[in-house]
Amino acid sequence: MQMDLDLDQQDIRSIDQFKAELAGWTQFGTPTAISDYKGVPVYTNEFWTSKQRAAHSLHEVSYRACFKPQLPHFFISRLTQKNDYVFDPFMGRGTTLLEASLLRRRAMGNDVNPLARMLIEARLSPPTLAQIEDRLETLDLTKCDLYEPELEVFYHKDTLTQIIALKEYFIKREKSAEIDLIDKWIRMVAINRLTGHSKGFFSVYTLPPNQATSIERQKKINEKRNQIPDYRDIKALILKKSKSLLKDGMTESLVANHAQFLNQNVNEAKFETTEKVALSVTSPPFLNIVNYKADNWLRCWFANIDPQTVEITQTPKLDIWKDLVVNSLQAVAHITKPSGYFAFEVGEIQSGSLRLEEIVADCADDTPWKAELILINQQDFTKTSNAWGVSNNAKGTNSNRIILFKLS
Repeated sequence: MQMDLDLDQQDIRSIDQFKAELAGWTQFGTPTAISDYKGVPVYTNEFWTSKQRAAHSLHEVSYRACFKPQLPHFFISRLTQKNDYVFDPFMGRGTTLLEASLLRRRAMGNDVNPLARMLIEARLSPPTLAQIEDRLETLDLTKCDLYEPELEVFYHKDTLTQIIALKEYFIKREKSAEIDLIDKWIRMVAINRLTGHSKGFFSVYTLPPNQATSIERQKKINEKRNQIPDYRDIKALILKKSKSLLKDGMTESLVANHAQFLNQNVNEAKFETTEKVALSVTSPPFLNIVNYKADNWLRCWFANIDPQTVEITQTPKLDIWKDLVVNSLQAVAHITKPSGYFAFEVGEIQSGSLRLEEIVADCADDTPWKAELILINQQDFTKTSNAWGVSNNAKGTNSNRIILFKLS
């Protein structure tokens, strides 16, 4: 795992030191290009690796439109110190929270969808493989109460029985308040194995695991590929994925006992936390690109979440997205300590003609935040651009554009 600083170091970079580091950055062989937006310096370079799986193995769960762990690592390791609180108002799969905890910071996160907490909570306090295996052995997944045959487009009938039986087990455990971190770990892994495009998933070949296609669309995929769902042993697959997630070993740096989780709509939120935050790192919902509700419908089904009751944020128009940005800046300012930071990541859309980082910088004008710099992490290759056949740096698929704010 890439480590920039000793975990116990206490010397936080000042904003001037941070800017000087960015200006002189040559770690990947190229000098930093420096420009300006309304007096805010803009630094463009490759600031962290484009390699896949270059961070701790606990990060390796899929989620739609998530950023790499190297992004929050870059800011957490430079602008905070041990035991500082780090927050993400749109935590998604929990990348910021997990990286903060691995760096011995204290994690806080918010997401309007309860699914997000299910994806991160267990990874902050992982059980042992022996505990996972023992719990799986106790589960009878040979029968379920409410079989749902329409899902047979994804699963062999025996696999589907196991999935529904496991879902029903978690519902019962929650109702009786008996669910523990071992259960939560197994549920998290199952959520991430529901559908995918290899033998490591519960389903027949379908879209990548961060997107669940519709039942009707899956029927067409099956017809086109002339495929019938084959049997998958979900206990074996859960254990296999658990071994992969835990392959980097347990780490004493996790401070998950201090983690705090909020479940609010940022447009309506006035966050309340026990401590003030030193740094927030986030990427808000994409502008008119990602349908988070549709992408996660099957995961919500398994987690017993009705997506119709969740105010999942969709931003189909620029004005709506700008309102979300302003509201998130105001809400996060409320829980940030004086001179704290907010690293706000966005992507490019409309082939780069709409610079969202500039729009975000302008949105801060009537908030307590001051834009200190814009960092553009530009890379030659990413797995996403390769998989979708998108030209490098053409549509924001392999560049991160981060506005760093400081609380004034």
